[in-house]
Amino acid sequence: MFDIGWSELVLIGVVALIAIGPKELPGVLRMVGQWMGKARKMAAEFQGQFQEAMREAEMADLKKSFDEVKEAATGFNPLSSLQKDVSDALRVDALDKPAEASSTTAVEAPATSSEAPTTPTTPEPPTPETFVEAEAHAAVNEPLAITREVEQAPVVAQDTAPSEAIKDAKAS
Repeated sequence: MFDIGWSELVLIGVVALIAIGPKELPGVLRMVGQWMGKARKMAAEFQGQFQEAMREAEMADLKKSFDEVKEAATGFNPLSSLQKDVSDALRVDALDKPAEASSTTAVEAPATSSEAPTTPTTPEPPTPETFVEAEAHAAVNEPLAITREVEQAPVVAQDTAPSEAIKDAKAS
């Protein structure tokens, strides 16, 4: 605080002894000591009140943040959102409806992330042409290939040879 060394204190004491006198010097020193004690007490009281005000402000901030967290926690109920997700996933009323029959038998391309998810449909019942094609592939030990679009094969006449039906099946 003050940069006063021992030499300055001795000089102040000698000046006070000469100016005040040896008879009144002890009373003056006592009074200066009491003033210093009062000043220290007032400084400690001020510092204590300042510390208390800081603690109250900090507690108010903590209470405010606690209230915000509590409000956010009451607004978010993970069980209700989980229950809603499960009920949406288990909803079967859309699955109970019969699928609409389409005029062409085509396999749809896989959905990309920007498209909406597609609902599965029921496949069409097999036709006599599909049995002929399956038999043709089985005759040459060739597996059936899954294609995106199946072309309508020309109707094979009854008088054509089975080898021509196999060639037509391979071409398609």
